[in-house]
Amino acid sequence: MIPSRILRAGMTLVELVVVIAIIAILIGLLLPAVQKVRAAAARAKCQNNLKQIGLALHNHHDTHDRFPPGLSVQADRRRYPYLGWPARTLPQLEQAPLWRAVEEAFATDPAPFTFYGHAPHRPLLAMPVTILACPADGRVPGPATVGGVAVAFTSYLGVEGIDQFRKDGMLYLDSSVRLTQATDGTSQTLLVGERPPSADFRLGWWYRGWGQSQDGSAEMLLGVSELNTSRPSCPPGPYQFGPGRIDNLCDTFHFWSLHPGGANFLFADGSVRFLAYSARDVLPALATRAGGEVVAVPD
Repeated sequence: MIPSRILRAGMTLVELVVVIAIIAILIGLLLPAVQKVRAAAARAKCQNNLKQIGLALHNHHDTHDRFPPGLSVQADRRRYPYLGWPARTLPQLEQAPLWRAVEEAFATDPAPFTFYGHAPHRPLLAMPVTILACPADGRVPGPATVGGVAVAFTSYLGVEGIDQFRKDGMLYLDSSVRLTQATDGTSQTLLVGERPPSADFRLGWWYRGWGQSQDGSAEMLLGVSELNTSRPSCPPGPYQFGPGRIDNLCDTFHFWSLHPGGANFLFADGSVRFLAYSARDVLPALATRAGGEVVAVPD
């Protein structure tokens, strides 16, 4: 017998609303977990970048019996004016062809102190180098256009000590520091730390740069209690290790990262450690190579 009425299985409006609500709750629970996984992966990749940079700096030291100048002006008989330490490590970062292009650009530059004047420097200034970029920051390695010039960036700045004037760290203007000069202990001395490029991209260039006072400060070098000598709109400082924002120009003057809770630092012994912002008070002792301080590195 054929039923007079065929019953159709389906969902009522109330059931549909309940299902949608459950899906929304599950998504709400899942997204933070996914974000945490991504953040952890970015932090691990960033640490690996710093380990490779540390290995390159140590290989440079083995070859030249010293670390490279933080920024060259008078070093090497003024052969590479305003060249940053990241470019000096290109051969050790398996970037030998790029280093040869750097040497060629300077060898043919009739007026290297004019900085922008020689065309072969332009593509180098704009050349992204992935290992110099923290994956937590989608703006790097670039390039971006600054004042009509394409520029690529670094997330990792050499620790010049307390500030740009004291030159008591490992990498600073025309530095020529040996490991033996880190009498505080290489495991107690900072070498490189994280800081994203400035909000306007005028500071944080990896290849060449003047920085604040034509000394590389806030460019590819930074002190842990840095002073502001270049931006009248920001307080004079000193600035301390702490959280920052990519849209805040004044956060250019201190170490920070886009990782939650702190930033990665490379020590002079080649180790990489994540330091929480609560470590701000011990950073000055860790930044000097021969300050004679006794300090426990925070976990």
